[in-house]
Amino acid sequence: MSRTVLHIAIPSPLRRRFDYLAPAEAVAPGCRVRIGFGRRALVGVVLGSSAHSEVPPDKLRPVETVLDAEPLLPPEILELLTWASTYYHHPIGEVCAAALPVALRQGEPAQPRTLRRHALTAAGRAARPDELKRAPRQAALLAHLQRLDAPAGAAELDEVEGWQGAMARLVEKGWVEVQEAPALPAAGTASDTSPPLAAAQQAAVDSVSAAFGRFGGFLLDGVTGSGKTEVYLRLIAQNLAAGRQTLVLVPEIGLTPQLLERFRRRFPAPIAVLHSGLADGERLNAWLAARAGLAPIVIGTRSAVFTPLPQLGLIVVDEEHDPSFKQQDGFRYSARDVAVVRAQKAGVPIVLGSATPALESLANAAAGRYTRLELPERAGSAIHPHLHLLDIRHQRLDGGISEPLYGVMGRHLERGGQVLLFLNRRGYAPVLLCHDCGWVATCRRCDAHLTYHAGQRRIRCHHCGTERPVPQQCASCGSHDLRPIGHGTERVEEALRARFPDIGIERIDRDATRRKGSLEEKLARVHSGAARLLIGTQMLAKGHHFPDVTLVGILDADQGLFSADFRAGERMAQLILQVAGRAGRAERPGEVLIQTHHPDHPLLRLLIDQGYGAFAAAALEERRQAELPPYAFLALLRAEAPAAAAPLAFLEQARQLAEGLRPEGIMLLGPVPAPMERRAGRYRAQLLLQTASRPALHRLLDRWLPLLEESKTGRKVRWSLDVDPGEMF
Repeated sequence: MSRTVLHIAIPSPLRRRFDYLAPAEAVAPGCRVRIGFGRRALVGVVLGSSAHSEVPPDKLRPVETVLDAEPLLPPEILELLTWASTYYHHPIGEVCAAALPVALRQGEPAQPRTLRRHALTAAGRAARPDELKRAPRQAALLAHLQRLDAPAGAAELDEVEGWQGAMARLVEKGWVEVQEAPALPAAGTASDTSPPLAAAQQAAVDSVSAAFGRFGGFLLDGVTGSGKTEVYLRLIAQNLAAGRQTLVLVPEIGLTPQLLERFRRRFPAPIAVLHSGLADGERLNAWLAARAGLAPIVIGTRSAVFTPLPQLGLIVVDEEHDPSFKQQDGFRYSARDVAVVRAQKAGVPIVLGSATPALESLANAAAGRYTRLELPERAGSAIHPHLHLLDIRHQRLDGGISEPLYGVMGRHLERGGQVLLFLNRRGYAPVLLCHDCGWVATCRRCDAHLTYHAGQRRIRCHHCGTERPVPQQCASCGSHDLRPIGHGTERVEEALRARFPDIGIERIDRDATRRKGSLEEKLARVHSGAARLLIGTQMLAKGHHFPDVTLVGILDADQGLFSADFRAGERMAQLILQVAGRAGRAERPGEVLIQTHHPDHPLLRLLIDQGYGAFAAAALEERRQAELPPYAFLALLRAEAPAAAAPLAFLEQARQLAEGLRPEGIMLLGPVPAPMERRAGRYRAQLLLQTASRPALHRLLDRWLPLLEESKTGRKVRWSLDVDPGEMF
């Protein structure tokens, strides 16, 4: 009597499913099983079953353990994962693993973990932090718990440095009680009321709400400060009233806390949060609550797009243009694009919101695939900031800042405004140079200069992380005259402290916010007015609301004008306008000064004089003429190895194999070394496929990849395929 065969997705680089003998009891698709794979025991996901297998019966191994009594991944999520595996040509086992929290990938029970949480007692809610002047950590912790107004776990408490000892004292005082229970997502307080909507906001809400119960793609194109989040909140309120769940995707962890706080002030419903910064137990509990329908609102970063939601009614993708939605290694998927497909399959509306929509989204709206909803005016009495180009040719720069900009900064500070300076380059200086012979400190593992960090007296590679102390003398000629060249955020901060010694200054970049909770502390100083000068990288560019910032200075707008990546101009324009949007968000008018060595550059002039819409229209026309996305479709085959010859040899063979398949209408460009050929000690090269036909591209990839997997030269390199690549490096 023949036994049932289970088809299982196993996390391995092999692009196939694996067959195992089923146990006596029935195992439904979506359940996890533990199986023997070679000499290892792995956890896989059952995709289906049949009575037959292409593997000889005597070679089939039995499933060792069934881990789930009922499917962990419902049919609609399995269908979405199968689509993603097919579209991105990535192994189904690794795709399924990406959809699960770490604890479930490791075979732990699908049950909420008991977590220790700390909650204020009535006495703690009534206590005043300023009564603890001799115990500043206790005061900070008490204030933090009162702000949260909900039981807090370690992830929330880590924002207060050294909280453990202070917590013990608060427990002794009877102000905090310790709870140990399966922690469900906390409900909000619903303390805020809904502000009145502008006409454009109301029209957007009406358009999307009319699509509830069916698929509809909506591009919410609203200038910074126009109230896009309020549109989301109104739609979510309607969705909640109908008993449905909402999935909100944000590009970065840093945007989650402020969005979460605003949602909790509006909704009394439990809100699940899913991102990589959570402890494994917290992420598992949030995922299980979402899957069980216990969390009506789910806010998460990229991988949250695969979270099971039994009552899904609406999807929102905030800052839809952001490159962070595209995974850059392993399973290289676009969470924004997967979210659109999920909305189609689920029959629910999706809202893609941005002040600077991606060119692909604008093209989809122009083609009628999305409905474009515009919010052209800022909410309330706020007005658009004035943007000006500042020609810095022939000008002396002090810390990267020109004298005209210093003058305008002084005037804004005298009038009580705050000033934000943007430079997307951390460290003190991007180059350390010997003044006597011209030697430059370079990374031994990458084709890159080492960045000088003055605070730690270290030179560091921002590509592979290699770092070492600043050398005492030149490695080439022995000279001691080593000089930092160029400007990073550290050097700008130094110059600001010399110019404005009596003004509070905060630097916000990855180096200055490594300690947990430091970002929140710095932002609190900004909002309180203690810091009136801000200098930072793109961490400051999006999502933050600084009502007192009246001047934004962009110190180097030229970085995106001359790049090998065809998307560089689009990214530059988006970044400029996102940063500019931090100015004049309240009653005070805002001003934006953009330092450039190319004030007559046509892209910059178009952006400043006519706005993002005109810029995007011109950029789309350039893309159409050049046959680039969104009017063409790309796939990038990358290869890397310790020696330079191996990647190029593999890609040359890959090109010949593709040409042998007679790819009609598909251009093969390369192979060529990557723009940064050596990175982290490995040499990299790439082969680009470009075509006007998406089906033709996927037909070729279906036939081509099995040949690459059998290639002997392919075993000498690490190679990967990137469909719809977001970066061309």
